[in-house]
Amino acid sequence: MKAATAWKQKREHRVAVLLFDRPSLFETAVATEVWGSDRTEQGVPFSEVRLCSNEGPDLRAAVGFGLQLDHGLEALEWADTVVIPNGKAPLGEYEYEPAVLDALRAVHARGARVVTFCSGAFVLAATGLLGGGPATTHWYHAHLFGQHHKEIELQRDVLYAGGDRLYTSAGTAAAIDLCLHLVREDWGAEVANTIARRMVVPPHRDGGQAQYVEQPIPRSEDVEGDLRAVLQWVEGNLSRPLTVDELARRAAMTPRTFARRFKAATGTTPLQWILHQRVVAAQQMLETSSATIDEIAATCGFGSAAALRQHFTKVVGSTPSSYRGTFTHAA
Repeated sequence: MKAATAWKQKREHRVAVLLFDRPSLFETAVATEVWGSDRTEQGVPFSEVRLCSNEGPDLRAAVGFGLQLDHGLEALEWADTVVIPNGKAPLGEYEYEPAVLDALRAVHARGARVVTFCSGAFVLAATGLLGGGPATTHWYHAHLFGQHHKEIELQRDVLYAGGDRLYTSAGTAAAIDLCLHLVREDWGAEVANTIARRMVVPPHRDGGQAQYVEQPIPRSEDVEGDLRAVLQWVEGNLSRPLTVDELARRAAMTPRTFARRFKAATGTTPLQWILHQRVVAAQQMLETSSATIDEIAATCGFGSAAALRQHFTKVVGSTPSSYRGTFTHAA
């Protein structure tokens, strides 16, 4: 049984959020929103969240108010997942208390999971648990992280990185991406998608971090006006060969006008949009069906298993077989 999911066999998921003085409110809210909101009526398993600190019970927020916490480091002994929204003084001017580092080492030693957002990676690195990595942090801190932790494989161009119950994310909104990834691993795509819809965020973002994160590609219902019907038709006919000329005819436009209007509405080209929808359809089939890779390739319009593997790996960062092995056990 995988250590990260063993708790599901006996009780609800327990999440401890470890805060330092002047915590990042956004990243803290991400953890409490993903795991702390009761969505059991929608089929989302229950999680209990406890905010804790070794510097409490009263903490200061950087924006003019205080926080009062009910728990200290003992919450880490209780938790299945420990979240560190951000570190304190990541420039190396702050030495984390030995009690905090020892508690985090004990969390991992007993099989629980440690998750960090943004500069929280500095705290995890200080424990020595990351070893050679991989890890990531906010692009703004990446250079300093690399200077202070040369032994760790720093991945500068990803939204999140990790394994072996140790996970790190890039800055700010990348915390959402990592949380949804972990929910997807624990409970499957349907639960992750339910939470993403409630948060009004994409369940998966393509691309890496820094200022170059690709924008999520919209579905047909996200597009207003006369292009919506054409996009809906495409989503229902992905197995067919699809060309810009054919779509332009359906939209009663010239190919040039259609391409221009399409880019303005979706932020991408028609062919890139179609490719993305085919990859999304392949993800859903890999998660929910027993169809072979060849069958999925044909149904989603890739033509061959080789073409599916090439495009799927480029967009998702994993081969179809590896993706199926990771995400179908909980679907």
